[in-house]
Amino acid sequence: MASIKKVVLVTAEHHPYHKLWVKLAERISKDLNAPLDVKIEDYVYINEYGDKDEYGMAWLPQILAEYDDGTVRVLLSQLPLNQALQPDEEKAIEIMKSKALGS
Repeated sequence: MASIKKVVLVTAEHHPYHKLWVKLAERISKDLNAPLDVKIEDYVYINEYGDKDEYGMAWLPQILAEYDDGTVRVLLSQLPLNQALQPDEEKAIEIMKSKALGS
């Protein structure tokens, strides 16, 4: 399997959870030992590589991984919630690691 070249966060600074997404992206970047590239409102990139809704529109924020073979994989496009309906950071990291490592 190809190795991760970089982690990419595509975000919008006005998003209510922007800081949390930055924190998650920094953490997964460190865990995967891959540099982090933060793109602010890069709709061209996210429309090409990100998850999309039923109308074909991508949303922000999303965290993706670029691999050295040129493939791009979405690691996280929606925050998992805990039982109190609050963002679950540990679950988010777990999901991203699983997707990044292809399991």
